[in-house]
Amino acid sequence: MENRLRLLYSLQQVDSGLDDLREMKGDLPHLVEELKEEIKAKEDARKNSEIFIKESVVKRDSLDVEILALKQNIEKYKSQQFQVKTNRQYDALSREIDTAQEKIIKLEKEMEILEGKVEMAKQDLVAMGPELESLNKDLRDKEAELELVNKEHEEEDLRLNHEREKLVVRLDKGDLRTYERIRQAKDGKAVVPVRRNACGGCYKRVPPQTVLELRKNSRVITCEYCGRVLVSDEIVNSATPA
Repeated sequence: MENRLRLLYSLQQVDSGLDDLREMKGDLPHLVEELKEEIKAKEDARKNSEIFIKESVVKRDSLDVEILALKQNIEKYKSQQFQVKTNRQYDALSREIDTAQEKIIKLEKEMEILEGKVEMAKQDLVAMGPELESLNKDLRDKEAELELVNKEHEEEDLRLNHEREKLVVRLDKGDLRTYERIRQAKDGKAVVPVRRNACGGCYKRVPPQTVLELRKNSRVITCEYCGRVLVSDEIVNSATPA
């Protein structure tokens, strides 16, 4: 059991060291990811606008052809009106002319709306250029900062991760699950020493009987207030430093 406790405390030291390295990076990793997502969204929007403009031009040309065909039909119907011999035939041609003119008005309105949307899409494309340029510059700057921080602490990061892998392999699976659960719930601190008869995590007083039990290193003891695993000075002093 003593070895299990020593392994748990050593793992906590290593993880605390890794947490400190992550803290040195601050919000940089998060900012880099946010910028990448924003740039992707802008680029997707730009592609969608370009596709919309192309499709709209094709549709506008199709509407234009349809309007031209309707106007030709109207001219044809008007010329036929001079050749008909009955009022019924004349009225029928008039209805065809009215229908064609109504459709022309509808199609011209549709073209007008479409051209308005195309113009807005073009304006959006123009605005996206400088926005993307600015975002990409910010991303390059943040990535350079993050790379510098990573480079400064690369050796330490590799050492701690290698040490963590060695400890995890040696740990009891149940102990590791308990450790990870407590660590997640308690802001990274799962295993803590007792200092001046107080829990090193929540600083609440540890009963004298519990302190005596801790010195035996015979079982896993948790703080009755915060639930963290408590370890004795002997474990602390003998654990592998991070």
